[in-house]
Amino acid sequence: MSEVLVCGVDEVGRGPLAGPVVAAAVILDPNRPIAGLADSKKLSEKKREALYPQICDQALAWAVGRAEVAEIDELNILHASLLAMQRAVAALAVAPGHALVDGNKLPKQLPCSAEAIVGGDGSEPCISAASIIAKVVRDREMVELDARYPGYGLAIHKGYPTKKHLEALQALGISEIHRRSFGPVRKLLA
Repeated sequence: MSEVLVCGVDEVGRGPLAGPVVAAAVILDPNRPIAGLADSKKLSEKKREALYPQICDQALAWAVGRAEVAEIDELNILHASLLAMQRAVAALAVAPGHALVDGNKLPKQLPCSAEAIVGGDGSEPCISAASIIAKVVRDREMVELDARYPGYGLAIHKGYPTKKHLEALQALGISEIHRRSFGPVRKLLA
């Protein structure tokens, strides 16, 4: 009997005031383990950037899903995150038999059985890999958005509510990539 293919699923970008929420799903190859996998938040940017091509190259399958700012504002960040996760799993070129999802909630309509694991990005290598893919993809996108929306410092803080970001919002106003349903942005609209 063949092994059940397990995909790890994680998202990045629930806390920022700007940009999409990005999720990744990764099915690691048990015959090609990757050293150094950990929760992306605990790894340096340099380490994440080094692991990213290795994961892309050695995984049996990986995919990214996302929910845009309009969806975040419409659904709320939790439901948008779950939607991004569902999209990531659906986009896998190889169908998983089971999904390990970081957190305490599961996306709806997954094509396989699934379990939620709190702190899974630190304990399950496939979730760590998904965490790294999602973080690198989103961070790179925020650097690109920084060029299109200069002055907010997106390349530095990646959209998170830092002092510099909040000051830039005050000075420059709200851009189309800012989440209107988030407190600091909503306050400026009022």
